[in-house]
Amino acid sequence: MTRRRPVPGPRSGPAFAAVVLAVLAPAVTGCGADEESRDYSVPDTLCGIRVDAEELTPFLPPGKKLSVEPEVNPASTWCDVSVDGKLAVRTVQDWWQGGADTAYFLRSQTLEPVEETADDGRYVYSDWQAFGKTEDCVDEKYGHELYTGIQAYGSDHRDADAMKRLIVSFTKEVEKSDECDEGTS
Repeated sequence: MTRRRPVPGPRSGPAFAAVVLAVLAPAVTGCGADEESRDYSVPDTLCGIRVDAEELTPFLPPGKKLSVEPEVNPASTWCDVSVDGKLAVRTVQDWWQGGADTAYFLRSQTLEPVEETADDGRYVYSDWQAFGKTEDCVDEKYGHELYTGIQAYGSDHRDADAMKRLIVSFTKEVEKSDECDEGTS
């Protein structure tokens, strides 16, 4: 399948929305959260990509209903996980210009500081969001590389080590996916 990929660059819409949600979500979901329970099952795949449900669970707020909605564009796939209609976690797979590093990519996704790094900067993470760069997922026609991200907007839970584990395992699963294969064909 030939896909037309736009020239990547800063996108004020998603980054601005991420900042607004990051600021507002904890204020909305924080009230009485310890007293509530999760009445939903935590999935082990998000929009076709395996995730470690045990690692993901603490980043999901209490509630009754969990929904997972993909948004697929020519250059990216967002997967929004909502609890009771409120965005809780977003994953992203994004084809981005080749030769860039993960820190450059994350600046198009968030304005928050993300300072922890692993694997020589391949993964950049904080206590509520993380970004990665796949290996060998390169769109040969456009020279773009596939990047990943996970952001836990709707949770008061903060755990940098868990975010690191999530982004590493998520990125490795993306490398095994059809999305990676599409770029290399």
